Amino acid sequence: MKTPSILLSLFQRTKSPLSESSTGHYFSFMKYKWLYFGLSFLVMLPGIYSLARYGLRLSIDFTGGSLLEIQTKNPVTGEEFSRLAGEQGLDLSVIQPAGENTYLLRFKPLSQDQNDQFKKILAEKFAGAEEKRFETVGPVVGAELTRRAILALCLASLAIILYIAWSFKSIPRPYSAWKFGASAVLALLHDVVVVLGLFSLFGHLYHVEIDALFVTAILTVIGFSVHDSIVVFDRVRENLPKMPRATFEQIMDFSLTETLVRSLNTSVTVLLTLLALLLFGGESIRWFVVALLVGVTSGTYSSIFNASPILVLWESRKKK
Repeated sequence: MKTPSILLSLFQRTKSPLSESSTGHYFSFMKYKWLYFGLSFLVMLPGIYSLARYGLRLSIDFTGGSLLEIQTKNPVTGEEFSRLAGEQGLDLSVIQPAGENTYLLRFKPLSQDQNDQFKKILAEKFAGAEEKRFETVGPVVGAELTRRAILALCLASLAIILYIAWSFKSIPRPYSAWKFGASAVLALLHDVVVVLGLFSLFGHLYHVEIDALFVTAILTVIGFSVHDSIVVFDRVRENLPKMPRATFEQIMDFSLTETLVRSLNTSVTVLLTLLALLLFGGESIRWFVVALLVGVTSGTYSSIFNASPILVLWESRKKK
């Protein structure tokens, strides 16, 4: 298997420990494992700070409230919307552009009568004002969705550990199958923190809100991240009995070399598809696609440069 030439200059080439007559080579990925951890920490640090200080800007899916999408013929300022809402005694919390002369207005829960009255005033004030969407979510529903989202993330992580442990049950001793699953989950937590931290920054700087679609993006990122980790770990499982004289670190390096191009090719094709969606998919799914782009990129990195070093350090510590 040939690897991109740029990688040849980044990693030390070492002869394969498969056999004395082997002519294959592998790259010493694990030689730089602390560098990978340092890069991950630097990437996560701003997001962690933002999460601790600002938190996430939650949409009405989680907090409850009413969403009114209005399209006008001419541009309207946020001050004008706020003034008209205040005159009607309505609590308008967020005004967000959603396209050309289209605006998302978020209120505390409105009745249908209140919404009809507000639309009537908008039509009188701004010629051609038209409602595109109106929906209301109660605070009880929002709290329930929050609870279920957290539960889904926890159950997904537990299921991943159990599945990988079961799939790798035939791995030769003294290696533990469940450590493979735990390492994959620790790596995917890195991806979750990266996406959450970035959207916390987006919420603070650009008033981006997370909604139920964002939870879908997070779960998708988790699945993609684990997929890449399993590809590497499965090759490690195959190589363990073939390389009895090699250290676990050498086996990991050799397995990563064998799977690197496949992982990168898979990720690039996904990223190109997501980029097309971002450019042509429309406003309604823009931030969903952004979350996937960030998550897939982070997942590709973490499955290669986080999950594998974590497992190597774990096994090395046990050996010591």
